[in-house]
Amino acid sequence: MKKRRVKASRRSRRRYGMMLFLSLVVVGMIVTLMQRPFSQTTTLTADPDNAGHVAIGQAVYARSCANCHGPNLEGQPRWKQPLPTGGYPAPPHDATGHTWHHPDALLFKITKYGGQASAPRGFRSNMPPFQDVLTDEEIWAVLAYIKSRWPAAVRDKQQQMSMKAR
Repeated sequence: MKKRRVKASRRSRRRYGMMLFLSLVVVGMIVTLMQRPFSQTTTLTADPDNAGHVAIGQAVYARSCANCHGPNLEGQPRWKQPLPTGGYPAPPHDATGHTWHHPDALLFKITKYGGQASAPRGFRSNMPPFQDVLTDEEIWAVLAYIKSRWPAAVRDKQQQMSMKAR
């Protein structure tokens, strides 16, 4: 009779141990999955003080943006005047333009999905979408590069606007 109790008790301990082990594995997986989206959203920002992001952004800008917005972020001539075909020339991204008048989230959306996705009704944007060309990380890096070229006062104003928009 005692042997049966010992065997039953060993089985119970094994089952308990196995259930505890599986529970810990499941909890670990849940914690890992919950942290992944958070870590991605916290690292994807347009941080002009992150030298690594700025360097990547400069290279991506030269390859993907400078053709329209100029190698020095100067934009196209007469960027405030409508084109005969509709829309406007590419605006400058330096402090003389209006890029800094928009929060980071909107700049990201315009870059990823194109200007028309965020344009007011009746406005025609010539900004193409880059969702199939650039990764989210590259878009944020380009924005970090652009912001790194602004004077401190402009950066501060734009950062405040971005914080309010969150």
